[in-house]
This record gives sequence, structure tokens and C-alpha cells, in this order.
Amino acid sequence: MNKSESKYYNTSRLFNQALIELLNKKSFEFITIKEICKKAGVNRSTFYLHYDNTTDLLYETIDNLNKDFFSCFAEEDKDIDKKIAGKKKEELVLITPKYLMPYLNHVKNNKLVYQVSAKYPALMKSNERYKDMQNKILFPILKNFGVDDIEGKYISAYYINGTYAIIDEWIKNGCREEVADICDLIIKCVRPFN
Repeated sequence: MNKSESKYYNTSRLFNQALIELLNKKSFEFITIKEICKKAGVNRSTFYLHYDNTTDLLYETIDNLNKDFFSCFAEEDKDIDKKIAGKKKEELVLITPKYLMPYLNHVKNNKLVYQVSAKYPALMKSNERYKDMQNKILFPILKNFGVDDIEGKYISAYYINGTYAIIDEWIKNGCREEVADICDLIIKCVRPFN
């Protein structure tokens, strides 16, 4: 990373952090560019070098949180979508503490941004992220279990929407319950006889 890229990255991080701190005090729709710049300690013209509006900043903040999220996993668990073909069926169960705990901890540690994401799913392009997960991870796993494409669409919708419903409710409640309890609840709902 050269000096100008580093400066751009550091400024971007200041804006991301400012937005998260402001989300702690008020709803996204009431946050102004002026407030973000003041909190970040950066002038308004610099904001417009990076973003067109606050929504662009919010997208970037979520993207950076997603990158941070994937850094929570062990190196062997990254790029799971590329490793699915070589896995045994028993290794393809993703609703386990190994995969859920890093995700739930990440959500709890960044609950303010996830609350905004839950409140504005269209704004946050949540459906696109879930479609990507469905296509890259769930469909290939289901194919390994002999599930055809038509059933696979319904089964993956059930897994994604059911799991998200629990997490969404937890986020709305301020992530008050322990991460381990939510993990156990998801596993109980998705794999009741295990």
C-alpha cells in the first residue's frame, strides 16, 4: 500500500468510525454529513472525495464490517465456497458453533450498524448478500446431499430466512442475550434432532 492509498484508507476508517459512533446516538436518517465530518475531524470536501452521500458511507462501513467479519475465522475456514467440492458430507454442516459463534460475536460487537441494516434491508442490499451466500455456499452443499435445484431454492430460503429471523429479533432486542444462547437457539431450530 503506497502513501496515498494509506491516507485514503485511514480517512475512510475515520468516516466509518464516525458513522458508527453517531449511530449510537441517533437514527441513520437523521445523521448529516456535517456531523460525520465533525466527528471524523475531516472537512466536508474530503467527504465528497470519498462518497456521494451518507448512504455510500453506510455501504462502505458495512462492507468493511463484512471484511472484518471474515477475518474472525481460522485460515482453513476462509473461502469455504471453494472447498465445498472436496468435503465429506458431515463436514458440510455449517450450523455449528464453529461457524455461528464468530458471526454472532461480530454482530454483537457491531450491533449499531447491524441495527441499521435490519431496519433498512433494501438500503443495505441485504438480499444481495444472502443471494450470494445461497449461490456460493448453500446450493453447492445441498447438491452434495443430492438435493435438486428446485428443492434447493426452498431449503436454502428456509435456512437463511429462519436463521436471519432469530438474529434480527436478537438485534432488535439490543443483543442482550448471550451469544452462546443465541447460537444454541439457532442450532435447536435448524437441527432439532441433533
